[in-house]
Amino acid sequence: MGKKEQINDEKHKNTEKVQSVLQLLKKQAPLSVKQEKLCNSDCVERFLKVKGENVKKAAKHLRNCLNWRDSLGIDHLIADEFSAELAEGVAYVSGHDDESRPVLIFRIKQDYQKFHSQKLFTRLLVFTLEVAIQTMAKSVEQFVILFDASFFRSASAFMNILLASLKNIADYYPGRLHKAFVIDPPSLFSYLWKGVKTFVDLAPLTMVVSSLDFEESLEFNDFTAYPRAASLRFNPSSVSSNGKIGSCSSSRFSFTVSHHFDSVKPWYLSLTDTSSAKVGPTTNMGPAISPLNARSHSFASPIDRTPRGSNNMGPMKKGFFPSTPLPQKSKDMVDHSEIHHPRAHRPSFFQSPAMFFKRDGGKGQTISRVDKCRESFQPFLKFYRRPYDEMIYRSKMRPPLGGLISIVSPHIRRRHMSASQRF
Repeated sequence: MGKKEQINDEKHKNTEKVQSVLQLLKKQAPLSVKQEKLCNSDCVERFLKVKGENVKKAAKHLRNCLNWRDSLGIDHLIADEFSAELAEGVAYVSGHDDESRPVLIFRIKQDYQKFHSQKLFTRLLVFTLEVAIQTMAKSVEQFVILFDASFFRSASAFMNILLASLKNIADYYPGRLHKAFVIDPPSLFSYLWKGVKTFVDLAPLTMVVSSLDFEESLEFNDFTAYPRAASLRFNPSSVSSNGKIGSCSSSRFSFTVSHHFDSVKPWYLSLTDTSSAKVGPTTNMGPAISPLNARSHSFASPIDRTPRGSNNMGPMKKGFFPSTPLPQKSKDMVDHSEIHHPRAHRPSFFQSPAMFFKRDGGKGQTISRVDKCRESFQPFLKFYRRPYDEMIYRSKMRPPLGGLISIVSPHIRRRHMSASQRF
């Protein structure tokens, strides 16, 4: 009974604070119908939480937010204003995570600021946020943002866009951001971010990751759900297995297509001639093509510069590597089936220097910040790799954000039904 009473008392105090904030807002200026719908109990509680349960500060912050929305004309935003951005996939909602939070992706190019003003970018940001909020369930209040910085060459240019976005979200959408990821930023961005993040309110929720760390991950392999992307994959079933698939050979290289669907590269080059019919004379005009004479010997390893069938590699002196290939033995003395090519071991200095500072304390083993960022970004990797489809994104928009099509089409259907009922 004690815990229930405490919970009831906390709810009662929260409702009293929410009502007091609304009263202060109405004293300053009357609220419109849309403003009253926006300033519900959940919205006021988020502003109270950000301002430390201070009623006056929360009311002032909420009033500034309402004035900002009126000045920007957020109630009149429609998709027709951003037709070019929607066609290119500059900013959109990719989907929802396991906890039904919408995942937003911003793929802005560096030239975007040259042809668009800062106000237009702010309107695009707000439009995408409003679409994400419309797609939220009743029990969800936060969203996730992925900033794709791979199109930027200048770290300062991307920093301006990132700081402006985080400031607008912190000031006018408090408590809405769950996590933000910066993917593949320019090389100097990390140094600028270290000096600026102390002044950014949402810096603890922002993480910097690299997509190169997830290149070997094959968890997202559902391209068949998207016909536009599925057509780009090689389908071995569409080609008959009797004939040769795309074989092409020359006097030096052979090009062959792989039969495996999951192959990273469905083709490979070999230095042996696999063609059944050769062009030109078949007589032995010179030395045969081999991995040794197919490339420059200056780039060959010391092991490859030695003859393939030589067995005198053991007594070779240290540091003695011939600059030119040694004469090969005759074919009668070499048994190619018993040749074992030596493979150089991987030196230990190829490992990262951070391994020397890693603590192996069993249960108390520390995890670096980079590993934490990778683990937190892993659930959202599929949204980053998922191809963009404009029609799927437009289907998530509700009127009036969906544009004139979403507004006019319901009226056309109703008119058609009423006309059909007359006859």
